[in-house]
Amino acid sequence: MCFELDSTPPVPSISGASVSHDELVLESRDGNRFAAFAAVPESPGGVGIAILPDVRGLYRFYEELALRFAERGFTAVAFDYFGRTAGVAKRDDDFEYREHVQQTTTAGVQADLAAVVAHLRQTCSVVFTVGFCFGGRQSWLAAAEQDGLAGAIGFYGRPGPLDDGTPGPAQRAAELTAPILGLMGGADPGIPAEAVEAYERALEAAGVEHELITYAGAPHSFFDRKQEDFAEASADAWERMLAFIRKRSVPR
Repeated sequence: MCFELDSTPPVPSISGASVSHDELVLESRDGNRFAAFAAVPESPGGVGIAILPDVRGLYRFYEELALRFAERGFTAVAFDYFGRTAGVAKRDDDFEYREHVQQTTTAGVQADLAAVVAHLRQTCSVVFTVGFCFGGRQSWLAAAEQDGLAGAIGFYGRPGPLDDGTPGPAQRAAELTAPILGLMGGADPGIPAEAVEAYERALEAAGVEHELITYAGAPHSFFDRKQEDFAEASADAWERMLAFIRKRSVPR
C-alpha cells in the first residue's frame, strides 16, 4: 500500500525557515496541462528537486515534502500524473486514482516530468528527481529519459518489468546516465530481495554509479511519520538522500 491520505513526511519542519509556495499549472511538450506544487526557499541555492508522487498523484504528503526540501535550501516541485484524464482541478479524498493511473504511460509521465525539469531549470543549475512507489520507478527511468540530471532517487520503486512486459530501469540500465539512489523496504512483498539484487547487478554491469539501500523489516511506504516503528529507517533514508544530493550539487 502507499501512504494514507493523512500521512505526512517523517521530516522535521525547520522553524523560522522562510519559504514561499505556489500551486502551478504546467504544460508538457504534447500540450498536456497538469497540476504542480512549487516550494522555493528565500535564498535558493541553485538546486532543484522534481518530486514524483506515488500512484495517487499529487496530494498533501508531497506538497509537505516539497516544503521540507525548500526549508533546506532546495527549490522543489511536486507534480500530478493525471492531467490527461482528470484535469488540473483540486480533488477530494474520494478520487478514484486507480482508473487514472492505469491510463498513464511512461512517455506521458516523462513528458510531464520534462516540463517540471524545464521549470526548475529557469532558476536551478542542478536538478534531481525523487520518486516514491510508482514515482520511484519513474524517477529511475528519468535517468534514461531526461538530459543532464544530477541524480535519480527512488523510494521502493519497482525495478523490473511490469506484468505486460514493459521494461523497467533494471532492463534499461545501459541507458541510465545519472547516478542512482534506491531506498527499499526489506519487508516489501511487492519488491522482493531478488528484484533489488537483479537491479544492482544490472547497474554494476552497465557501469552506473549507484547505491541501493534495503532497510531490514521495513514495509513498502515506510517513509511516513505514522510508521513510528520505522522512524530510524526513515531518518537514515532522509539523511542519505540529502548527502546524495549535496555531493552532486555542482553544475554539470
